Amino acid sequence: MRDFIRFCLRTVFKFFKVRCNILFDENTLPTKAVYVSNHVSYLDPIILFAFLPGDPVFALNGHLYRNKWIRFIMKTADIMPFNPIDPGDLKELIAKIDSGRRCVMFAEGRITENGGLMKIYEAPGLAADKSKAPIIPVWISGLQYGYFSKTKGKLPHRPLPRVLITVKNPVKFRLKDELRRQRDHISNEVYMLMREMSFEAVYNDNISLFAQLMKTAKVHSKKGLLRRPRFVEDINRVPNSYKDIIIKSYVLGKYFKKQTQPEEHVALLLPNSIATLCTFFGLSAYERIPVMLNFSVGAKNIVSMCKTAVVKKVITSHLFIRNAKMEPVVEELKNNGFEVIYLEDLRHKIGLWSKINAFLRYKIKRVPHREGGNKKAVILFTSGSEGAPKAVVLSHANIISNIKQMSSIETINVTDTVFNALPMFHSFGLTVGTLFPLFEGAKLFLYPSPLHYRIISEIVYEIGASVMFGTDTFFRGYAKIAHPIDFHNIRFMFGGAEAIKPDTRNMWVERFGVRVMEAYGSTECSPVVTANNRIFNRFGSIGKLLPKIQYKIVPVDGIEKGGELWVKGPNVMMGYIMPDNPGVLVPLKDGWYHTGDVVEIDEIGFVYIKDRIKRFAKIGGEMVSLNAVDEMVRKACEKHGTDYAYGVVAVPHESKGEQIVLVTNNKNITQECLHNYIRNNGMSELYLPRIILYHESLPVFATGKADNVTLKKQVMEELGLNK
Repeated sequence: MRDFIRFCLRTVFKFFKVRCNILFDENTLPTKAVYVSNHVSYLDPIILFAFLPGDPVFALNGHLYRNKWIRFIMKTADIMPFNPIDPGDLKELIAKIDSGRRCVMFAEGRITENGGLMKIYEAPGLAADKSKAPIIPVWISGLQYGYFSKTKGKLPHRPLPRVLITVKNPVKFRLKDELRRQRDHISNEVYMLMREMSFEAVYNDNISLFAQLMKTAKVHSKKGLLRRPRFVEDINRVPNSYKDIIIKSYVLGKYFKKQTQPEEHVALLLPNSIATLCTFFGLSAYERIPVMLNFSVGAKNIVSMCKTAVVKKVITSHLFIRNAKMEPVVEELKNNGFEVIYLEDLRHKIGLWSKINAFLRYKIKRVPHREGGNKKAVILFTSGSEGAPKAVVLSHANIISNIKQMSSIETINVTDTVFNALPMFHSFGLTVGTLFPLFEGAKLFLYPSPLHYRIISEIVYEIGASVMFGTDTFFRGYAKIAHPIDFHNIRFMFGGAEAIKPDTRNMWVERFGVRVMEAYGSTECSPVVTANNRIFNRFGSIGKLLPKIQYKIVPVDGIEKGGELWVKGPNVMMGYIMPDNPGVLVPLKDGWYHTGDVVEIDEIGFVYIKDRIKRFAKIGGEMVSLNAVDEMVRKACEKHGTDYAYGVVAVPHESKGEQIVLVTNNKNITQECLHNYIRNNGMSELYLPRIILYHESLPVFATGKADNVTLKKQVMEELGLNK
């Protein structure tokens, strides 16, 4: 009878687009095991009853067990009521597993309300560990869009969503000794397994950026028969729907297709705006490679970037050039033979037929180039914190994988409004600040500059933004100026590009009740490598490595604990284009990217940055951390307040090899006060800066990150060491 009911259920579910993909031979299924599944709807236990092999025990939480329809349909199944925090229920379940049974458990205990992972209980991990049974991860995808879920208002619901059940290979689950003494970390181990499944279920490694935009639009572009939600807005305050963005992208893409060659590199000298977004997608749709120029580095460097990427055409805007007073940059570009195209001038060159053609392409959902994979998607430039900027080539797979890695650790949906002022020429601003919300169906507000602290606070308050991305420098600026209620709607904030300082984090918690979470990465990694989230967040760490990122900790001479972090994964770049070898892609050796950061990783995967290899001074044969010197200076000067800037660099010294120079705008600081602090705290005399220079301001990048290279050049010139 049981097999007949399961057959009938499978037949019905298959008719309604439900598929089950078991990634191992069912004949090798362990005698005892723990199926651990995510939980997206009331149909989950019924579907798993129909498709999972064998005769498992279903441990149903109260809200499922009390549902009479679920109990009626699963009458022939072996079900038991289960409370994940009740030791008695857990012992009973372990006894059944020990007797040679398989069981099904929902790791979250309750149905998700946002479509992503919620709190993970330690019960599945304890059951597997105590019974010495493997865990079989199960991921249900698609039912969160159905009427039996709890995501109404957060995800678009439809009558017959496509459903895929993925059952992975059994995983041996054995807790480390140090974790056995910490029950709260057991759920972490299960969470890591489920997070990997979450990424694998949504990541397509062969889809192009424009095809991904079309796919997202198909899900989110309509609400009801006629209503089209507006998802993207900029300072012009004219909201655009997915339809608007795609049609404009078709129009611009078709025009530039006629003006350029396939896979030609085309530069964009534009701020955050809907026009920039449409130009980016228009070029990408027709396999032209956008080159995002950093407009904050001056004419000479912009020309150098164009030469490195072998650019012929530069797309910009009259309004932007006029407002940013960048006429000399345009003249320099023209003098070097680059063609400058203004978007405003295209209005007279694009006719009615082009717009009709774009509308028809949108209606038939035509994607010019659906496959992306390892093809070039965008060219960005490094910040130059290690020297001359290099061109970084990212593929479609690099960017999309990083977006899906982020969505696996932090869920955003249509109820969220993301405010992004980070420039698109910065990988954090492009991938996380712009494409991440756009591909996840959240509303997006693009602002052209992160430096307008007072205006930004007002806009965040006006639009009710719930998510923000930025850097420590900008977050500090907003917090000092904003009214306490301006950020009342913020759910979470991610800081990257530079370390989030404790006083910045404390300021946001105390004034606004907002938790600032730290992410870490680099342009070469699209950019995020590690991140904290609301489930697992440790102050002082940069979070855990994102799904599918492999790593090595390589020992560094002179450093006892930790080592340099090397990473490899789907988000790591295709390679560099060097300024001295324009247009030639130089791939990474064996796919490993050397971050240059010295890190330690604790027993449950949290990563801590100890220093940057090239942020060391070698004084008399001893390695001295410049970041540690910077931290010492800030602590010694706490009594003067936190409004001062400090920069620490190492310069050559004829007898000691190198010496440390402190640059600051705090004229109260003296060598004597630093020396007293070092002596009173038992620190090495090597930490004492031998030279203190006073500057009105210190150089920073457009992202707010300290520009140590420029600072060092200024110091070398001031001290006459360039001669």
